[in-house]
Amino acid sequence: MAKILVFNNDTDRMETYYRGESEPMPYNTNGTLRVREFRGASKSNILWTTKRTMQSWNSQRYIYGAPIPVGFAFKRPYEGGHGNQSHDLQHTVEHIKICNRR
Repeated sequence: MAKILVFNNDTDRMETYYRGESEPMPYNTNGTLRVREFRGASKSNILWTTKRTMQSWNSQRYIYGAPIPVGFAFKRPYEGGHGNQSHDLQHTVEHIKICNRR
């Protein structure tokens, strides 16, 4: 069970959710992003995000039109994710599209 902190940009408040690994992330539509995918290889039981990030995920997933392999997209830099890459979700999705074309 993960404790998920979500900053709600609309209300300027933190929201707390408790979800199992196979449950969808808060503010995720159609179950396209599960807690285990968001967590990746992180060992932390506390995960955090923003409502806008989840809404961006929903938009990009809809535009992409297929499952998006998350991989390292949500890992913290010290956990081996991102490196010198942008933390921007749009950049990550575009990178995946380019890699899948090769």
